[in-house]
Amino acid sequence: MSKFNSLPHRHAEIVMIALTGLGITLTSAFAATSACDGVKVDVTKARKEAYAPLVASVMESKVKPAQVKFSTIMESGNWSAVYVSTPVSDDGVMFFQTVAGKKRFRDVWGGWADPSERPELVAWAKKLGAPADLARCFAETVTEDE
Repeated sequence: MSKFNSLPHRHAEIVMIALTGLGITLTSAFAATSACDGVKVDVTKARKEAYAPLVASVMESKVKPAQVKFSTIMESGNWSAVYVSTPVSDDGVMFFQTVAGKKRFRDVWGGWADPSERPELVAWAKKLGAPADLARCFAETVTEDE
């Protein structure tokens, strides 16, 4: 038996593979973080409770607020974008703007996007009126590798 087939060597290989995978995961997380700098991205109970009725109210099909599931809630200034799924629709990102203290639905983006499409996604969100930091965060979020 060679020294490279020994049990300690196999354990070292497993550890190295795990650390490599962790490094790739952390690199992706840091990339997403930098695209979302300045944007609040926490999915908290309070935010879910605030946005669920808004999402349900703009759906064409009836949806109860409790049926709305959130992947991401992004807020910047008086704009927000919520990545949601419901039993009656494909996943999508709904954009809201706060006007006179009230969140108003502006538009929804749905579908699938490749990382090469980020510039177009940023341009779309900015044309809608969303601030640049929210537009970048949205584009990064919807093109992240799962």
